Amino acid sequence: MVNTYKIADKIIRIDSLFEEVHNYCKDYLFDGQPDFEVVTTKDDITYEQKKSADNDIAEKRPVRHWSDSYLEELAVYRKIAEKMPEYDTFLFHGSVIAVDGAGYLFTAKSGTGKSTHTKLWRELLGSRAVMVNDDKPLIHVDEHSVTVFGTPYNGKHRLGNPIAVPLNAVCILERAQENHIRIITKEEAYPMLLQQSYRPHHSAALVKTLTLIDKTAEQIPLYKLGCNMDISAAEIAYHTMKGQ
Repeated sequence: MVNTYKIADKIIRIDSLFEEVHNYCKDYLFDGQPDFEVVTTKDDITYEQKKSADNDIAEKRPVRHWSDSYLEELAVYRKIAEKMPEYDTFLFHGSVIAVDGAGYLFTAKSGTGKSTHTKLWRELLGSRAVMVNDDKPLIHVDEHSVTVFGTPYNGKHRLGNPIAVPLNAVCILERAQENHIRIITKEEAYPMLLQQSYRPHHSAALVKTLTLIDKTAEQIPLYKLGCNMDISAAEIAYHTMKGQ
């Protein structure tokens, strides 16, 4: 099955084995000349199952067996992420919310509460706050700006929109009894930024991704937030990162 989509300002032709891939991407349908093509095979599905199993073993949990259609969704996005550095764009693991048109990206180790924190922002700010992507946004970097894009791959709760916003801040979350936030250096943030970025297999794309991470850290204010799950965590984070 074949369809064309616009993701992070690139037109992508997806040729898949299963229809579910296209149901997943339906909000991004677009009619135009493709910038590149993604084609998946049975080998790609096998690779994703093995990678998932290896991760389960590394995390000391039972090995999960996913449907082929779900594994193909992962394979499609992996192929997109491998290609995107050619267009100064990379995949990042985090939850992005826009307030009054400006994006705030939260990242942390799995289970820390990224999605819960952006939910608090929506409770605090109401309709002013719009989810961009709750899991795997794409980030485009040029010499003067950083833009974050919604993508179909927006987490298990499917929280996101096909929009693009300028990135205003990046915040690393950690759990704490009392809420506190501070600005941090690129050097302090870099290990987490690197860990949460998709690192392509091909050397040229990997080198380009590392350059894009560097440029993001140089252009965008970086914060560390110690937070509990009270709405006051959203208040202190928003007012600090907005500059108040």
